[in-house]
Amino acid sequence: MNNLIIHTLIPARGGSKSIKKKNIKLYKKIPLLVHSIKLSKDIKIINKTVVSTDCSMTQEIAIKNGAEVPFLRPKNISGDLSTDYECFIHYVEWLKKNKKQIPDIIIHLRPTYPERSKILLEDCIKIFIKNKNNYDSLRTVVPIEKSLFKMYLIDNKQLIPTYEKYKNINKPYNQPRQILPKTYLHNGCIDIINTKTLFSGSITGSKIYPYIMNENETYDIDTEEDWNKSLIHK
Repeated sequence: MNNLIIHTLIPARGGSKSIKKKNIKLYKKIPLLVHSIKLSKDIKIINKTVVSTDCSMTQEIAIKNGAEVPFLRPKNISGDLSTDYECFIHYVEWLKKNKKQIPDIIIHLRPTYPERSKILLEDCIKIFIKNKNNYDSLRTVVPIEKSLFKMYLIDNKQLIPTYEKYKNINKPYNQPRQILPKTYLHNGCIDIINTKTLFSGSITGSKIYPYIMNENETYDIDTEEDWNKSLIHK
């Protein structure tokens, strides 16, 4: 277990349409992303805590609070439509280019989920290390009350079922929920990635370990409403 190299990568771009400068806005008296930095720094098995940002102000705050910010992320992978994969493969390629040690595992901590516990993160790491050879990644998820198989799209003013068939169940949107499989939502709390998975062109791979959290554990901050909801989290 101790032979593995583990890095935390915290993506924290400067722009945000929903909440201006969200990642450095004060949350419980400290910048939002610092909650994730402090948690990562508090886990002894994590070798490096790195922030990937395109913003010099964010870089300064991150370094001041103990994170490494060895580069400013290029603007072309720091926009509203930029993906997590672009951020993570950029980090690994930067390590390769600069002949730095590449980690075996990368922990993805979004700054927008400040209410994680140390116990939770340690448990996720422990479980993933134990199952590392059989899974490409781990994601925290929460059960959802309404089934995915009863959802629709609207295309050209027409209601289109998300699923016409699931295994041996035809038209699941017309079936009793009791015979449909339980579905889960990725809550954005913790992701853990086998670094080699990134080289296959994916941030998750095809084999994702589900770490199931309580259905109420949905404190990812995307809007002002989310911000206020998270502030009253106990």
